[in-house]
Amino acid sequence: MDLSNLKPAQGSVKSQGKRVGRGQGSGKGGTATRGHKGAKSRSGYSKKLGFEGGQMPLQRRVPKFGFTNINRVEYQGVNLDTLQQLVDDKKINDTVDFDALFANRLVGKNDLVKILGRGELKAKLKVSAHKFTASAKAAIEAAGGEAVTI
Repeated sequence: MDLSNLKPAQGSVKSQGKRVGRGQGSGKGGTATRGHKGAKSRSGYSKKLGFEGGQMPLQRRVPKFGFTNINRVEYQGVNLDTLQQLVDDKKINDTVDFDALFANRLVGKNDLVKILGRGELKAKLKVSAHKFTASAKAAIEAAGGEAVTI
């Protein structure tokens, strides 16, 4: 290493690029690369979200239809065969509550749980959930378990 090949450490020097609007001598004075007139040449200009240069924007071109119920309640479904699988894998014993389902990553922490009736349940379980389908409730009780609504 000598004085002819000295250079700053990698990443220590940041190039800020050309400074515009700092006089004619810089070559970027005058209109400061903004061109002449028009909205984009003015200070304070910011285009609207989704603006397409005057063309009808996508969110207005696409047809709107249907209805969204603002009071809809979404449940995370857990089937009986999934519960039976957890019993077979010895991940749950005799009670299935929200914490057990959350620990096994079947539901999120803010989810409401609904037990669905797919598959068959052989184990005697005390199941706590926000909702049950009629077939799921019947299957749990037929296996000698208990369905508790939270």
